[in-house]
Amino acid sequence: MKIGLLSDTHSYIDDQILRLLEDSDEIWHIGDFGSVEVSEKLSEIAPLRGVYGNIDGQDIRQLYPKVLRFEANGLDVLMTHIGGYPGKYHPDVREMIKENPPQLFLTGHSHILKVITDKSLNNLLHINPGAAGKHGFHKIRTMVRFVIDAGQVKDLQVIELGKRA
Repeated sequence: MKIGLLSDTHSYIDDQILRLLEDSDEIWHIGDFGSVEVSEKLSEIAPLRGVYGNIDGQDIRQLYPKVLRFEANGLDVLMTHIGGYPGKYHPDVREMIKENPPQLFLTGHSHILKVITDKSLNNLLHINPGAAGKHGFHKIRTMVRFVIDAGQVKDLQVIELGKRA
């Protein structure tokens, strides 16, 4: 199962991102869509899972939850926009993660790309794909692609999309 993972588009989506997502079986967006149009464009390419972010209005919040937990090809996934990272989980999800750790924890918000294994929680894999949009302090726009094979994340690719401005 091929996954295209992005966050913090802030109403920006370009042909490069859409091309990179073309062969995805699913696209996952970890909040701060910025507009329904971004959601619609992504949904035209592949099934879309997502959560709303702090800048998203009611239109997006009606379509996507704050926290989403699901199984994908044998992998237990937890997704939320503001979730922190290993050692500094956000209070909204800290207990949920500690009581019943997922295998994959996905967050956005910081605009900082991170891939970290939390050894204290059964090797939980945390991914923040950085920001694919042009709004924010990040210098390079990024996203991530990977494959889920029998409950395992494989072939993870960090993709640099170019400079923010």
